[in-house]
Amino acid sequence: MKPRLLDLFCGAGGAAMGYHRAGFEVVGVDIKPQPNYPFEFIQDDALRLLRSDRIDMYPEEIKGFDAIHASPPCQLFSAYQRANKRQGEHPNLIPETRELLRSTGLPYVIENVEGAPLEEPYTICGVSLGLEVKRHRLFETSFPMTVPPCACGGWMPSPHKASSNRKTRRTVAIGEWKIPLETQQKAMGIDWMTVPELSQAIPPAYTELIGHQLLQHVKARSAA
Repeated sequence: MKPRLLDLFCGAGGAAMGYHRAGFEVVGVDIKPQPNYPFEFIQDDALRLLRSDRIDMYPEEIKGFDAIHASPPCQLFSAYQRANKRQGEHPNLIPETRELLRSTGLPYVIENVEGAPLEEPYTICGVSLGLEVKRHRLFETSFPMTVPPCACGGWMPSPHKASSNRKTRRTVAIGEWKIPLETQQKAMGIDWMTVPELSQAIPPAYTELIGHQLLQHVKARSAA
């Protein structure tokens, strides 16, 4: 029987696919409908669902998990929001998410963008995993792991262009309507998402890397 992972703030399932490939059975939770999510999905508030009174309402779906991944909304910490001075429009859900995850006693992963207040996070770079995206993301984990160093190497020539008057690089810009959807999907290693979904997604390769190490941690806990 596969270990089960609860995927909170799941979006369209980029992180979920990586954990699935690493060997987990995955169930996603998001407050918004996610028609393209590739696994079992529950539409609900992720933080309310973590609290004990909410867990009791979903005895079959929520109980019996072995690990949890959470990707709280990142708009507060994004470069776009900082540039437009709109941070005040978005709450910081990371502290409450961390507190609730710790209260479960389960191994956990919290993901967010660069600049987010994660504790001793690991940084994963897409180029270091062989992808055509830089897409640096931070991962706070309750267990030790190793990740390859950043390999994006700055700006370099690329066949992919968002517009004719813009410099190019070897990595593909994700979320650009002028770049073909198929090009963006290939760069991310995702073939089931729309452009808006891709713009918010984690490449599955990131969580596949994490998932293999998390799986060993889960097995060690069970053996102990």
